[in-house]
Amino acid sequence: MKKTSLFLRTLFAISVLILSACASGGASASPTGEWTLVSYGDASNPTPAISNVETSINFNENGTFGGSVGCNSFGADYKVSGDQITFGSIMSTMMFCETISDQESAVLGILSGQTVRYQIDGNQLTLTSADGGLVVVLASK
Repeated sequence: MKKTSLFLRTLFAISVLILSACASGGASASPTGEWTLVSYGDASNPTPAISNVETSINFNENGTFGGSVGCNSFGADYKVSGDQITFGSIMSTMMFCETISDQESAVLGILSGQTVRYQIDGNQLTLTSADGGLVVVLASK
């Protein structure tokens, strides 16, 4: 009888652990931290980030994010829900830097006021537009 009771308690404990893991929904890890741009744009053929241009995004634990897209600094708030991130309207400096303006516009356009899907795979964070057509791919710093 004691062996059966111990077996049932062990089985119950394992079941609780498994159900707890499933209840989390298998959501991606948190995007919190600093990331650098790898590529952006068309999801089927992303454009590589311009080399030697510091483009980074820092997701803070307090629900704000910000960084530099090469020439300009930016910031806004964000909210994570499951595998989605909803970005608030971005505030940015407005300097013009001709050689990187297309990259800046594309990256900020995907982020500002949008809800995107996100996935973390190893040290890579991929943000995908709601329609799946656009991506921003980042690597952890």
